[in-house]
Amino acid sequence: MGNMGLFDLEKHFAFYGAYHKNPVNIFIHMLFVWPIFFTSLVLFYFTPSVYYLNCPFQCSHGLALNFGFFFALIYALFYVCLDKKAGSLGALICLVCWVGSNFLARNLGYSLAWKVVLAAQLFCWTGQFIGHGVFEKRAPALLDNLVQAFLMAPFFVLLEALQTFFGYEPYPGFHATVKAKVDAEIKEWQETKQKKIS
Repeated sequence: MGNMGLFDLEKHFAFYGAYHKNPVNIFIHMLFVWPIFFTSLVLFYFTPSVYYLNCPFQCSHGLALNFGFFFALIYALFYVCLDKKAGSLGALICLVCWVGSNFLARNLGYSLAWKVVLAAQLFCWTGQFIGHGVFEKRAPALLDNLVQAFLMAPFFVLLEALQTFFGYEPYPGFHATVKAKVDAEIKEWQETKQKKIS
């Protein structure tokens, strides 16, 4: 099941899951991953715009079709390609983040926005590194595959939340298959670590 290559959800999920097995670390990521995505969009609001969409309701400016928009769009489309149902929800969250970031950035103005973004990013990243260092006892995925880690993180925590609270899985047997892959990946990592020590 699942597509091969770029849109192979099992492969992506197993890669990311191998770095996020500890429940406390997963919970920390659930709290901090989407705020990192959102605050990045706040900063991207200040990149040059291709076009402005006028708001249907009263607001001083429209929504900026800038780097932030295309950044959110790439994430949204990637998630839909990975899994139609959860991906559509992920895409909707990306869109809401983009719209919200436009309003927040415009109201804060650049001189205040970058300070807010910097503080939020430092706080969220610190939390995640603590999650890895203290609870997971394994370096973050981004040290091994930066693009995959950044692209998968928001979707991983979304799928984890959907599975935890609603028992959702993209197709029957998905979590069992991924768990086997994650266990194999962790076993391989532990063996490699053991060889380096000995």
